Order: sequence, then C-alpha cells, then structure tokens
Amino acid sequence: MSDSIQPPAEGRYSPSGVPIAPVYRPADAELPYADALGDPGTFPFTRGIQPTMYRGRLWTMRQYAGFGTASETNARFHLLLDAGQTGLSVAFDLPTQMGFDSDSPRSAGEVGRVGVAIDTVEDMHALLAEIPLERVSTSMTINATAAILLAMYLVVADERGVAWTRVSGTVQNDILKEYVARGTYLYPPEASLGLVADVIRFCAESVPGWNPISISGYHMREAGATAVQELAFTFANAIAYIDRAIAAGVSVERCAPRLSFFFAAHSDLFEEAAKFRAARRMYARLMRDRFGASDASCRLRFHTQTGGVTLTAQQPLTNVVRVAVQSLAATLGGTQSLHTNGYDEALALPTADAATLALRTQQVIAYESGITATADPLAGSYYVESLTTALETRAQALLAEIEGLGGSVAAIGSGYLQDAIARSAYEHQLRVERGETAIVGVNVFTDDAPVPIVPAPDFSALEREQVARLGAVRARRNEAQVRAALAALRSEAGRAPEQAGAAPRVMPMILDAVRARATVGEISAAMADVWGTHRTKS
Repeated sequence: MSDSIQPPAEGRYSPSGVPIAPVYRPADAELPYADALGDPGTFPFTRGIQPTMYRGRLWTMRQYAGFGTASETNARFHLLLDAGQTGLSVAFDLPTQMGFDSDSPRSAGEVGRVGVAIDTVEDMHALLAEIPLERVSTSMTINATAAILLAMYLVVADERGVAWTRVSGTVQNDILKEYVARGTYLYPPEASLGLVADVIRFCAESVPGWNPISISGYHMREAGATAVQELAFTFANAIAYIDRAIAAGVSVERCAPRLSFFFAAHSDLFEEAAKFRAARRMYARLMRDRFGASDASCRLRFHTQTGGVTLTAQQPLTNVVRVAVQSLAATLGGTQSLHTNGYDEALALPTADAATLALRTQQVIAYESGITATADPLAGSYYVESLTTALETRAQALLAEIEGLGGSVAAIGSGYLQDAIARSAYEHQLRVERGETAIVGVNVFTDDAPVPIVPAPDFSALEREQVARLGAVRARRNEAQVRAALAALRSEAGRAPEQAGAAPRVMPMILDAVRARATVGEISAAMADVWGTHRTKS
C-alpha cells in the first residue's frame, strides 16, 4: 500500500458523512435556534454543564481495569491511585457479565480473561481492599447482572461500616445496547427493563450519590456506529429508560440528575469535540420538550473512553498518539470523566506501564496543555459550530425515525438498530480497504516489524484458584439462609405488577441473598427461573 494517500481537494467528508468545506466563514456558523449557544452552565448547555468547567473541577481520571482475580485487580487499582487516578473503573470477566459462576461448565476457559472474576461478596471485599469507599467513586461496567454487583458493593460498604449515603459511583446497567451491540444479556427485554427500573428506583430512594445507569453509546460506536448514530441511538435508549423509571414511580426530577451517559472518542478531533457539544444541546432540548424537565435535570453528564476499536496491533506505540488526540477531543468537548486506553490493548490486557502512560496522557492534557483555562475553547469556530449543528440536525432526524418505528425497544426488536450499525461498519471497512480512510501502520506508512507478543497470565491456573475460592465460600456459608433468600427473590420476581410498566422490587431480596453469600450465578438463576432467558432469533 502506498505511503502517500492523498485526500481529494474536493469532496471531503467527516467520518459521519458530513460534507467538509475547504474553508468556513461566519455564515457557515449560523445557529439553529436563538438559544443554541449561550454560556457554559446555562440551557441548552452546548458549552458545558458548569459555568467554569475545568477551572472549577477537572474531569475524573477513571482508568478501566480488571485482571483475573480480585486481588490482582486491587493491586492495579492501588498502582493507578498512587499514580494520580481519581476514580475506579471495574472490568468484569465474561462469566460474571453473563451471570455464571466460575465453576459453571459454561465458564470453562473464560474465567478472568477479559476482566475480574466476581462470584460472591467475598471477592468484592478483596477487590476493594484498602480502598476508601467514602472518598473514591467506582464505576462498574456491568449490565445483565448490574443489580447483583451493585448489591455486592453496597454489602461491602455495610460490612465495613460505610453508610450508603457516603458512597458514590456508577453501574452501567444499560441492557438495551447489549441486545444491539455486545450480547451480554440474560433475561428477555421486558424483564430486563423492569430490573433496570428497579435499580433506578432503589438508588433514588436509598443510594442518592450513585448513578444507577450509564446509557452507553460507546459500545454501539465500537460495533461500527457513526457519531450521528451514536447520538441518536443512545438518546433513543435514554427515552425508553426514563419512560420505565416514570412507570416505576420515579419522577423525572428524581431520576434525571443521576442519569449518566457514556460516549466514545475517536480520532477525528473536530467531529468528536463537536459531537459532545451537540449531545448536550440535543439532550437538553429532549428533556425539556418531551419530559418537561427543569434546567437542572437537562444537564448531560457523561464519561468518555478513547476508541478501543481504533487501536492497532501493528505499530502499537502509534496508539499513544491516537489516544492523545482522542483525549483532546473528549476534554475539548467537555467530558466529566475519561478513560484513556493503553497502547497495547489491541494485543492483550494493558500492562502496568501502558496503563500508567495512558493516565499520564490525561495528566499532561490537564496540567500542561492549557485547555482547562477557559470553558469551551472551541466555541465560535466557524467550522466547529457548523459541525455541531450538522451533527445535531442529523441525529435529531435519525431519532425521529426511530420514534416513528415505535421507539428503541421496537427498533431493536425489528433489528433496525443492529442492521444500521452493521452497514456503517461494513462501509467503513470498505473505505479502509480502498485506501480512502487512512490508518497509519495498517494501510499507510506500514512496515515489516513483527507484532509484539505481550505475555499472558496462566489462565488455567487462575481459573482453578478462583473455583477453589468459590468452593471455600460455599463450604462455610449457611445453606438454609441461602435457600430462603433465593426463594424470597423468586417470589418477588414473580409478583404481578400493579400497573403496566411497573417493576418488581427485587433489590432488597438481592441484597439479602448477597449477605447470605449466595453467588452471582445462583442469584441470576433464581430470577431466570421466573423470567426465563433471552435467545436471539436465528
């Protein structure tokens, strides 16, 4: 492949297909409505959700980590905290995500491979050892079993004498995007949505500092969605969740301030920064116009992760530059929280050196780049304002199309969202293969250097050790208490709702089961006994 891919002088487009002019002038930056820009901290929050943005408080530097066993992951947490990280983010292994215990035949070969294995609350104790829960917020990327892992976190807080009112963090709990992009679902959609609503209600009532859901465009973007699709599909899912929360008895003013969002940052610096500005404006108008929310409930709070799918196994050190550009896009766009990927993540779980360098990338931007000196430094750029409006307009049109199909749940059921993402991914790959989209080290500026090999842990030994730990917990627990707790959970899960869309109140029963040392697999299975499991149509 040639090392001199030259874009055409005319006919340039952003990755989302927005036409890019050779030069932008004041007329190109015309705003779509009178209050579209405003000041930071004021509706529609285009320029940021706080008046002073990063002058008042930096974004949370929250590095994602999960390594085999709880003790290994705890060691990585302490390394990152000592290096200046300001929040935890937990990656769980596939069995934990899918509701299987480490000794299940279905877990064989997967224990601890893509994150930490958590079977019982004892593992959660080990994961959080010596972590001050009242001072460090924790994000947990977990969906089908989100209620169980949240319960384990809260039981650890209880058993360490930390009041729930003093803990803070986020549980992803976004099941709709699992049906679209990731596949770690367990129950049928209706039951899953009820469980999501119960977590939202429970946190509103009992854990006020916790975000009960992180509505994620990131994973749809990783599957191939464009920036426009990321916005529209994420907000379509948000509408479904808010509707469910209201049906479960939680008002917009109670649930909206604790809704969190999760977006990707890819390498087109200006489209990504404009996307975040458009997202805030689009969300603010959606919340006010559709739900009648107050301005305080129209603020879009979001976490960003640099684009995992953009990382290359070829020339992995080049990923350091990609991550820096993507981090600039996120922070110029006003994110509240950021994870920066390790340069070696296309090869294996990130090494300690790669994770530390990723954190240092955020710290250089925060303390040396100067972008934190003023809120929304890109505001007024003819190009950025034009791009912000174009992305918002296109995403609004796509959201209206989804609403016309009956909303995101109906659109997911028909395969509309899945097909749209698959087409975008395919078209992107064709552009890469034709050389129209340059990827350094892959189709331009290539070399013959071998792909490095990152040493992997002995996963077989790790699995045996985790199974042994699980067996030890089972051997010393009170089986009668476990059976009683699981029976109570089944009973509540099967309770008929008093009104359409209402959710069963299973969180207290899940907490009791966790306290009795029931496992993730046992608690998941108890609810599956009542609700069944979901299978995609072949």
